[in-house]
Amino acid sequence: MTQQNLHLHHPIDAEFPQKMPKDADFIKASDIFQQLCDPTRLRILWILAHSEQCVNNVAALIHMSTSVVSHHLRSLRQTGLIVNRREGKEMYYRLADDKTATLVHQMIDDIFEMNCLK
Repeated sequence: MTQQNLHLHHPIDAEFPQKMPKDADFIKASDIFQQLCDPTRLRILWILAHSEQCVNNVAALIHMSTSVVSHHLRSLRQTGLIVNRREGKEMYYRLADDKTATLVHQMIDDIFEMNCLK
């Protein structure tokens, strides 16, 4: 889209369209927001933001089956919000240590009006 094709009531900076994030960036952001719109995944994120847990513990904490929790964990891991590590036969999960996950953690704590438990 060129500037001449834009219908604007106010002039726009000629560099503005070049500053817009790429489509892939919007898709990635949308994927992250989709994770946050599910109350079960939000609950899991809250748990993992405050402690590293195995699937069984998360399932017990939220009163759901391990298969349902595993599905949610896989979805959260695919978007990079959580990471996992293996210890023997057990897989442990925690919030990822990156900017996006940190922002999500802060947002969750702000929404629930609480300080981090860590």
